[in-house]
Amino acid sequence: MGIYLDNAATSFPKPIQVADAVYNFMVNIGATSGRGAYESAMESDRLVYETRKHIASLFKQDDIKKVIFTLNVTESLNLAIKGILKKGDHVITSSLEHNAVWRSLKTLERDIGISISTVPCTKEGYTNPSDIEKYIKENTALIIFTHASNVLGTIQPIREIGAIARKYKIPFLVDAAQTAGVYPIDVKKDNIDLLAFTGHKSLLGPMGTGGLIVNWDKDINPLKSGGTGGDSSYEYQPNYFPNRLETGTPNVGGIVGLLEAIKFIQAEGIDTILNKEKEVLSYAFKRLEEVEDISIYGPKNIEKIVSVITFNLKDKSAEEVAYELDQNHGIMIRAGLHCAPSAHNVIGTKKIGTARIGIGYFNEKEDIDLFVDALKKINNQN
Repeated sequence: MGIYLDNAATSFPKPIQVADAVYNFMVNIGATSGRGAYESAMESDRLVYETRKHIASLFKQDDIKKVIFTLNVTESLNLAIKGILKKGDHVITSSLEHNAVWRSLKTLERDIGISISTVPCTKEGYTNPSDIEKYIKENTALIIFTHASNVLGTIQPIREIGAIARKYKIPFLVDAAQTAGVYPIDVKKDNIDLLAFTGHKSLLGPMGTGGLIVNWDKDINPLKSGGTGGDSSYEYQPNYFPNRLETGTPNVGGIVGLLEAIKFIQAEGIDTILNKEKEVLSYAFKRLEEVEDISIYGPKNIEKIVSVITFNLKDKSAEEVAYELDQNHGIMIRAGLHCAPSAHNVIGTKKIGTARIGIGYFNEKEDIDLFVDALKKINNQN
């Protein structure tokens, strides 16, 4: 196994108890949740409930029923966006959105005629919260912001943006793909109405897990309809949570793994995890100063970014750098547009893309040493 520096895409390795929990469920429990009165089905119910409760605790959500399970943050965002917006509505969003948001909005713009306002930011990805008010209209139905850019790492001022949204009674949706599990989030204090998260990144859980926290008292139309395990004679999707927005057999094996991942995070402490990542991130910035002809994009202030560093080497494509790192040095990084062309517009790299490292809780300074040494060798190649 080489050195893994692509934690912004998915975290690896996972805590061993995550894999153990998934294995134990598959081998010893196996029953689905909400669809049986026998012992193993009730154990499955309990595990799903426990996970819901731990997620609510992590993000300071009082109503456990409004923790909605999805397959990933993309489904969570689609659930909120398509469940709220209707023909003629106006949306405000950032200049840094992932395609999970941007494609969803552009599709609705094309298909039902919503309008979109994009709030400008600096080249380092900083958004001035006061700029939001300039774009609010009578038909503004939703404000959507990424919590942290997956390209630049820049943390957005969500608490201040949420306060503006509350002032105008506009729901505020936050994409926490890059922050959930490593950065403290309080849906009440941060003025978040809808929090979309994924389980497989900094929450350290399995792929195929995620959720939407609903801290809002208005209706959201279901993205899907189908069986919920109860009220089966009723011909329409139920009106109560979580069944209003959850349907079909849940990924209980993944959810059980996510439960153990969250327990691990709570035992370690988010502050401990964040401080460890900042330590390695700071060391990486320092070591990268030794690399000639490197362009680093976004802020270099570890207090204002998550653990992402995006860069290019002069006269070498990002794909070439990533290939060389993998094939010749056993180091895994990401190259390309990172599913966020909007952010690349900001830094002027949409045509060429960038290389990106994502530092995780299990990375050490020694990983950075080997990474920097490898970049120096790549630089010296003819």
